[in-house]
Amino acid sequence: MIMKKIITLLVAFVLFYSCKTEKKNTIQKITVNSIDTTTVRNHLYTLASDEFEGRRTGTPGIEKAAQYIEGEFKRIGLKTYDTLKNYRQNFSFIGRRSKKEIKAFNIIGVLEGKSKKDEYVVISGHYDHLGIGKKAGQLDSIYNGADDDASGTTAVLALAEYFKGKNINERTIIFVAFTAEEMGLLGSRHFGKDVDASKFVAGINIEMIGKNSEFGSKTAWLTGFDRSNFGKIIQKNLKGTGYVLHPDPYDKQNLFFRSDNASLARLGIPSHTFSTVPLPTDKHYHKASDEATTLKVSVVTETIRAIALGTESIINGKDTPTRVQLSEKEIGNRKN
Repeated sequence: MIMKKIITLLVAFVLFYSCKTEKKNTIQKITVNSIDTTTVRNHLYTLASDEFEGRRTGTPGIEKAAQYIEGEFKRIGLKTYDTLKNYRQNFSFIGRRSKKEIKAFNIIGVLEGKSKKDEYVVISGHYDHLGIGKKAGQLDSIYNGADDDASGTTAVLALAEYFKGKNINERTIIFVAFTAEEMGLLGSRHFGKDVDASKFVAGINIEMIGKNSEFGSKTAWLTGFDRSNFGKIIQKNLKGTGYVLHPDPYDKQNLFFRSDNASLARLGIPSHTFSTVPLPTDKHYHKASDEATTLKVSVVTETIRAIALGTESIINGKDTPTRVQLSEKEIGNRKN
């Protein structure tokens, strides 16, 4: 009878250990290669399709894009943000030209952290673009915004699925698709209005990652590189991967304050933007020709993988970037 009990206990122990090992191995098998070109292509070509009509804030086209992002957040299993009942953070503003009220919404999903769940990391990209507007001599009237910024929104979706599966986030990750970036960073400004900046560890913003940078293949650049040690953390984590992060080569263009990272940076949060666009030679920037077919899906994919690897030590709580220091003038500056 005693022997039978011992055998039963041993069998139970083996089964328990096997289950734990199997679960552990399942987690370990999720690598950056799980961020694959097929998934990236699907997101990119959907968001930049004519069906979404250029995703201008306040139009039926951006409503369709919002529904797509919401559907992906739900499929992945993200929670809602703060006190929101769904993934939408609604607000309104008066259009500069129309002088009419425009209803807008950021799309926000949350992956709750474990040991440091009250410390937040934002992963963001803006999902709006310029909409429809035909110009003289222009055959296409839809500004699809494939690189600007369907590519960044694609990264947000791919990273949400990756980190959900990886299950390493000691800190809480807030995934945000910002609206109205093209109208003056209005979506990110609204998001930043009520946050407790002291709880926000980093902002990982992604914009225009569909082309090889001027530094060559497997490279990206980071805005505001010298304003915190965020970039150096990324460089450290990417050593030996074959991917290299550079400081922003277009410093005179003030890009640090021209994307949604600025709204968080003005609160002192080390928030920076990853990009690969060769800005001086990019003939598609803010043109109707910015379509998915002009981008390299492989570049988008390898850049998202690099961001995943580069930010992992921040996500898992091992590294904490230094705070951004800005002058009073910089804090008050607005995007034109």
